[in-house]
This record gives sequence, C-alpha cells and structure tokens, in this order.
Amino acid sequence: MENAPQRLPTVELLNQDGAPIQISETLGQFVVIYFYPKAMTSGCTVQACAIRDQSDILKKLNVRTYGVSPDAPKQLAKFKEKEGLNFDLLSDSEQILANQFHSWVQKSMYGRSYMGLSRDIFIYTPQGELIAAKRKISPNEHINFVIDTINNYKS
Repeated sequence: MENAPQRLPTVELLNQDGAPIQISETLGQFVVIYFYPKAMTSGCTVQACAIRDQSDILKKLNVRTYGVSPDAPKQLAKFKEKEGLNFDLLSDSEQILANQFHSWVQKSMYGRSYMGLSRDIFIYTPQGELIAAKRKISPNEHINFVIDTINNYKS
C-alpha cells in the first residue's frame, strides 16, 4: 500500500453532473476509490458494470464507490446514463487525485509512450484509514477484491 494516502484525501472533484464532491465527507462508510483510464471503453465498462450489478451487496457492506478518470463531467454523464451506473464518477482532468495516489503513470502502446491512468483501486475504512490497495487490477477482479477485502476486514 506504498505510495497511497494512508488517510482518505481531502480533495474536491466534480462528478458527472458537474457538482463538487468532497471524498473525505463520506466518513462513516467504507470508501472505494478506483482509477480507470477512459469512460466507455471495454475494460472500464466491464469494471463499472460489475459495481452496478453488485450494488445490493455493496450497500449491505456500507460501501461508497467513486470511479475516477480524466474524462470531463459531460463524458462521465454519458457513460453513467448509457450503462445505468448507480455511483459517482469523478472528473480528475488535472490529475490532482491521481498524482496523490501515484496512479498517473507513463504508459506505452504500439511503441508510443504517453501519460495515463493506471487501473488502481484503494479501499478505506469508515474512519478514513487505508486498508487495501491494488495496482493494475484486472476489470474482472475488481468487484471480488472489494467484497473480499471488506468482508475480511469485518471478520
């Protein structure tokens, strides 16, 4: 869990509706912050829809989820509506939060280097303490990682 804030960060970002969201104001719930590269791409859609589909379990576990990408709020709103997502998507176009988590990284594709978001996930307790982190998580592993981590923490 190196290079991740040990306490829930006090950053304010705009959600898909353009409303400011202060992540640290969700104390009292487990908080999942996950970074994904781009709205409406295949892996990101798989990841987001798995969260949507397990919302009943997440609600019982008292989990609040935030998906974070560099996309503008307007693009996030389209993604949320198209996929029927039931959690906030946050726009981090300036990489404010991504840099705090060291999730804005150098990537390469087809021999070209560029900066982008790593698919990372961080889980915080209701008191705001970091309990789990996973870098470069597979979209298919994401939801099980969240549920298993919180169930193990509670037991």
